[in-house]
Amino acid sequence: MAMQAHEIETLIRASFPSAKITITDLAGDGNHWAAEVVDESFRGQSRVQQQRAVNAAVKSEIDSGRLHALALTTKAPD
Repeated sequence: MAMQAHEIETLIRASFPSAKITITDLAGDGNHWAAEVVDESFRGQSRVQQQRAVNAAVKSEIDSGRLHALALTTKAPD
């Protein structure tokens, strides 16, 4: 079963409650998503560290196969 945007946002928000999160369905099929996560906790971290943190937040759904593809853009606020 494909995931909904609000479900992905809920997973990410559990780890990043103050983040600005934008979820986009890239293919219109509910299987290929992009997430932009802007959070103060990313300040001073490398992009790899930031994206690992977000991946950890959705790991259970990736492992289960429910979340097939998630392209990430992460950064600290300007």
